[in-house]
Amino acid sequence: MSTRPTLAAVAARAGVSPSTASLAFADSPRVAPATRERVLAAAAELGYAGPDPLAASLRRGRSGVVGAFIGERLLYAFRDPVALQLLDGISEVLSAHDVGLLLLAGDVGRPSTSQIARIPLDAAIFATCGLEDDPALELLRARGVPIVAVEGPAVEGVAMVDIDDRGGTRDLARHLHELGHRRVEVIAMPLRLDGTCGPVTPQRRARAHYRDVRHRIEGVEDVFGPVPIYETPSNAVDEGAAAARVLLDVPAERRPTAIIAQSDVLAAGVLRAASELGLHVPDDLSVAGFDGAELHWLAPTRLTTVVQPSEEKGKVAARAAMELVEGGDPTMVMLPVELRIGTTSGRAPSSDRSAPR
Repeated sequence: MSTRPTLAAVAARAGVSPSTASLAFADSPRVAPATRERVLAAAAELGYAGPDPLAASLRRGRSGVVGAFIGERLLYAFRDPVALQLLDGISEVLSAHDVGLLLLAGDVGRPSTSQIARIPLDAAIFATCGLEDDPALELLRARGVPIVAVEGPAVEGVAMVDIDDRGGTRDLARHLHELGHRRVEVIAMPLRLDGTCGPVTPQRRARAHYRDVRHRIEGVEDVFGPVPIYETPSNAVDEGAAAARVLLDVPAERRPTAIIAQSDVLAAGVLRAASELGLHVPDDLSVAGFDGAELHWLAPTRLTTVVQPSEEKGKVAARAAMELVEGGDPTMVMLPVELRIGTTSGRAPSSDRSAPR
């Protein structure tokens, strides 16, 4: 029977010591290029694929893997343009450090707590806003895994990369207020991932929920005071459309003149529902979102929205993770957002402009 080739056999074939052969595979600058080529040629002749990565990681004390926790099912990460941009930014930075990215679902499909306790991770990034009471958070902290939070969870000892959700939404609400809108309603992303759908009650709001959702609600209330909020079970176009049908398929005097959706994806669903109901945007209804996502299929419509630097947010989070791995202590980062006025916001119908706040 043929035996598996070993590093020692490769070293002997190349005429170097096993330690030099190991350094050659690690692409160490301590090995001359000609020597490295000789080692790799010997490995190819013997059919040796390289040192055992598990053994190498044990020697280094690192796995070479950073975990990214996604707020919903992994399918969400590949459908949501903002999540894609964020993960692209994370991946770009980690690749430059020769570190891999492991995606971990936050809903259906997440590994069990016992599995999370065993997964070898150099660091973890809560990539799409985590919850303070997420069991994975305490497990990782107990293991001493460095953690970076993107907009949450806000926990002592966890590095934070944030955006001004509240301030950006406040600017958006102020824009609609200046256009005369007073009957305004919010279509919110999930407060928690439990499938809840419908009007948000005080009891529902009182529960711990995602910081970005909370802050975007507060930004609207800074301008309009309390407004009706309709929660969706998932951040998806279909869910935005379903929520909008509930809010818009009512007599005109009860219909909002403006809907603020907490994401551009939800706002795209609102536009679809408005069209199905024969409402003209922005003459009958103003629609606004949040994210600045690239939704080319909406053209020529340009969504009024708050633009956030999604890819840069991912890059900053990954840099913070690598800084933690190296023993550093990254400071909290607050990235700017910007109001972008498009074609979906306009003057409120005259009957609404004189309505009380």
